[in-house]
Amino acid sequence: MLRILAIVLGIVLAAIGGVIAYRAYFLEPAAAVIISDRGVRELPDTYRTIEGIALLVIGAVMAFFAARRKRYR
Repeated sequence: MLRILAIVLGIVLAAIGGVIAYRAYFLEPAAAVIISDRGVRELPDTYRTIEGIALLVIGAVMAFFAARRKRYR
């Protein structure tokens, strides 16, 4: 029962991390605007993107290790 709960929690955590990273990189307003001779460039919110990717990786690793079968000798 605990193993199933860990798998589901890992998948949910990975999904939330993916949504946070996607929204921070593509959808939400830019965190900074750089104005130079070449033009105007917007930069995404880097910290939220990194946070989302970290949650995605942590959730995926958690679900993967919970889903693996343990071999008893």
